[in-house]
Amino acid sequence: MYKMFARKLFGVKMEKVKKALFIWLIMFWGLYLADLDIQIAPLILYLMVSTVTVGVMWQALSSEENVENMKNMFMMPFAEKHFIFSYVSALGIYTLLTKTMGLMAVALAVSAWGGTEIWGCILCTVNAILMTACTYAARKYRGLCIVWGGAIATSIFRLWNSTVFLPMLVGNGLMAGVILAHVDAYAFYLWGGKGNRVVKSSKRPSVWRYLFRYLIAHKNYLMNTAVMWLVACVLPVFLGQIEGVFVMPIGFAILSLNTPICILLSCDPDLERAVRFLPGQKTAFCVPYCIFIFLCNMAGNLIFLGSWYLINGEFQANGMNSMSVYVILTAVFFAMQSAVGSVLMEWFYPIRGWKIESDLWHHPRKYIVPAVMLLLAGAVGTIPKVVPVLTIVLMIEAAILLIQCRRC
Repeated sequence: MYKMFARKLFGVKMEKVKKALFIWLIMFWGLYLADLDIQIAPLILYLMVSTVTVGVMWQALSSEENVENMKNMFMMPFAEKHFIFSYVSALGIYTLLTKTMGLMAVALAVSAWGGTEIWGCILCTVNAILMTACTYAARKYRGLCIVWGGAIATSIFRLWNSTVFLPMLVGNGLMAGVILAHVDAYAFYLWGGKGNRVVKSSKRPSVWRYLFRYLIAHKNYLMNTAVMWLVACVLPVFLGQIEGVFVMPIGFAILSLNTPICILLSCDPDLERAVRFLPGQKTAFCVPYCIFIFLCNMAGNLIFLGSWYLINGEFQANGMNSMSVYVILTAVFFAMQSAVGSVLMEWFYPIRGWKIESDLWHHPRKYIVPAVMLLLAGAVGTIPKVVPVLTIVLMIEAAILLIQCRRC
């Protein structure tokens, strides 16, 4: 039973694990040889590892790609405990080796560490995996599980440098294992998952209607967008401390890292096949999709601008008090370029061969457009003469989009 889950997550010959471990080893060795020295307190390291593990594990448990496999398995008789621990172990090892270990490789390569820190990270990861599985399965008692998680987080704050810290994590992990052994195996199945939603049909097809319905059907996509808007509220606190450089484009570039809305073709293979197969869909789908991403990005940029004005006062651009025109054009430009780049990446380089949605959300391709935006932000922040050129590019793109919208 474990092999069945492991082959789906890691590949038949465990090629995904081998690739991930090779990348983490190169990353660790390269940063270690660079002789970087960053002070990271063990408390911060434990909290980072726990938070990342909880997030990735929850995404893996919520993946709709597991529904079909479970549906076939539940048709046959099975031992519930064997199923629970096989399933949770496979997802936990996947989370540890392909995601959490990358964070640990970077953190441990640039900071001083010892055996205690390594064991603390491992035990925090195991506890995060087991407690997330318990919280996901015990839906009726999710409030108690949240209190339980808060108690463990408080214990990490209080006892991280104590001799009872590691034994406490071991005891909590054993308790989580006992609880997990008594949950219902069917609690891990997404009842009424993909393909079972009933939506009201419409006589007129609309890409906008599809996009909004897709977001409503996937609450985690909306949650990620809300988190980015929360980041937009706090970014001015950190960027406002940098003097002498126009740093607002950096904020616009950071806010372009909204993964879910930029991978709607990759995450729905049926939609991608339909868009590529039917005539005229390249324009009919991509243009509204580009405008949709632009509006989402622009909403985050406007929140960022409002928060900046409340915290830091008037906008300063390279020593010039050009509040409105300069800053707003820059925000619109970055929102538009991020949208255009994301749609082009989705059309020409869609992500295929992923196993569960967590692979899709954490694919390296998602960093290409934000990385380009950050490089462009550096140019805009240091060279004011770039702005007229960006304005011309923005006007041309807006004209093209308007013409294409009228056609479709």
